[in-house]
Amino acid sequence: MLLVSSLPVSELRGGIPLALYLGFDPIWAYVISVLGNTIPIPLLLTLLSFIERFALKTPLSSIYLTIVKRTERNRKVVDRFGYVGLTIFVAIPLPITGAWTGCLLAFLLGLDKVKSLFCIFLGVLIAGVVVLSSSLGIFKILCQI
Repeated sequence: MLLVSSLPVSELRGGIPLALYLGFDPIWAYVISVLGNTIPIPLLLTLLSFIERFALKTPLSSIYLTIVKRTERNRKVVDRFGYVGLTIFVAIPLPITGAWTGCLLAFLLGLDKVKSLFCIFLGVLIAGVVVLSSSLGIFKILCQI
């Protein structure tokens, strides 16, 4: 669960349901998944400028630029609401939102790293509650079938 939650595509949306499926207590599923999703945040915020320079010099540049374009589409929320918008963006557990994209968005907008770290972490905590609540509801429904 820790590893699954650390990955850019699955994040909490994959870690929490997996932990519940494997029989973990919901509180432990939440804690482990939030921890896993939080581990990459400081690294990403610190290393994104290096990653960008590297990515633009390799065949990966087209993939990186595609990710940047998709991230730019969500820029309006953060532009309008600032750091609160960053928290809201990360807190909504949908595809192309989450800690990884929030870090990229903070980097592209030139936001303060410490404030961004706090806001992204807060968004992860909120998203974890949303994912846990919905996952428990789905598992409850499946158990009744």
